[in-house]
Amino acid sequence: MKFVKDRFNYLFNSTKGLILVAIAMVAIVTAIWGMLSGPMAEMGVREIVIKMLGMKIIQSEREGRIIILYHSIAMAIIAIETYMITGLLKMKEFLRMAVRVLITVGYIMTMLFGMGFAYFGHNWAFHGLYITGLSLIFFAGVLLCIALYPWQSEYYVSDKDYAHTKKGVDLERMAFFATAVTTVLSSLFGAVPGSFYGNGFETFLAENIIRYPEKTTMEYSVIGHLHIMLALIAVMLTLIIGRWLNFKGVWHKVAMPLMILGTIVLNLGVWGVVTPLEPVAHMIIYVGATPSMLAALFLLIWSWSKFAKEGTAHIAKPTFLQKLGAIVSDPLKFGPTWQMLFMNFTTSGIGIFMAIKLDEIFRVWPAREERIELTGHWHALSAIIATIILMYYGDMLGLKGKVRQLYGWGIIFLSDIALGAVTVFEMKRLFISEAEQQPLVNGLMYAIDFGLGMLLVLLAIVMIWRLTDLFKPKGRWTEEATHELAEEVMK
Repeated sequence: MKFVKDRFNYLFNSTKGLILVAIAMVAIVTAIWGMLSGPMAEMGVREIVIKMLGMKIIQSEREGRIIILYHSIAMAIIAIETYMITGLLKMKEFLRMAVRVLITVGYIMTMLFGMGFAYFGHNWAFHGLYITGLSLIFFAGVLLCIALYPWQSEYYVSDKDYAHTKKGVDLERMAFFATAVTTVLSSLFGAVPGSFYGNGFETFLAENIIRYPEKTTMEYSVIGHLHIMLALIAVMLTLIIGRWLNFKGVWHKVAMPLMILGTIVLNLGVWGVVTPLEPVAHMIIYVGATPSMLAALFLLIWSWSKFAKEGTAHIAKPTFLQKLGAIVSDPLKFGPTWQMLFMNFTTSGIGIFMAIKLDEIFRVWPAREERIELTGHWHALSAIIATIILMYYGDMLGLKGKVRQLYGWGIIFLSDIALGAVTVFEMKRLFISEAEQQPLVNGLMYAIDFGLGMLLVLLAIVMIWRLTDLFKPKGRWTEEATHELAEEVMK
């Protein structure tokens, strides 16, 4: 009994344990349901998996299944970010525990019962429990906003290295608070249309209605929900990485007000999509995105400068190559900001280019090509977010030496190969005709499958290692639990 109790306490009562459970669940869902993808269907794997697991797949219900799949994974990612926030920032212990309990129960219910309803027969009790899980996550978000409230004197800062107001209000905490509040409010963009099921509203995928000349308010709401929630997950992760790296100094003082401003304006723009402001909403979105992206750039500049200085402190006059070597010496610290930079070439930059040249170039192409660009854009951003989380988690585990190097560089290279190939695939019509594209497409598919497949293999190795460690009486998990308990006592 003690064997089970000790491990249960570690998995559901410590930051590292909670993150491990969530990552493991996402990995299982990604591995299994990845077998249902297009390339797997061509090889016959899809049908084997469906029959082996007893899935009930009806083609006309595809959109509904995909939406529940996306929400199941997204809720686990939001839970992981929440665990990181509650582990990094000071807050009342009751609120910390309440948030963790609610969001843990919520995302597990959402994933288990949502996937059970969508893929294994429509048991409507499961659907009710899926909605209950989402509701618990929403309530956890409300409590997190209360816990992060920055205008409490106990959270004021006086250190001149960190951004704060004259009274001492922590601007970084304010940025976390603004992102949490807008995330809770923006979740309603999906909840309201969802509440109209059975009353004229039908499930659809955003990429399938991109060329409709007229869209309903509900359709705009769902499209806005999709965009803003993914953007806010990325913004929150940027703040988490900054906190982890101990972002401070002049760049911090400039970045935090920009992040707060960008987050608020970005949300106002998205919310404006379903109001009479719709014609100018996209312009507001661009204005809001710019300060947020600048804040991320300032984090990159500060962190790379810090790595270069610390890594060459023993050299009187370091050369450029020596500084560069110092910057990339630790892939788990260098990787997150590199992925943010790489993202500009695979998602952000591509998205802005598409928006600017939409009518001139992309709307001239067949609808299928624009659909590929949109789905690739969203999936690439999600994948980059996942890789950054995995790198931070690797550092939390205390990986060292060659294992740290292999793990970090493996994530960077494998994901960047896949995402680079996805970007070329999205934009292929700019430089090659449909009649000549097949050799290029075949090569890109191999690169994508190899990069993502090996990334999943790497993740599987880590998960097996952690599972094996849990069965050891004095495994790493006991050290982690003891260390975290000691940190809580010090707080």
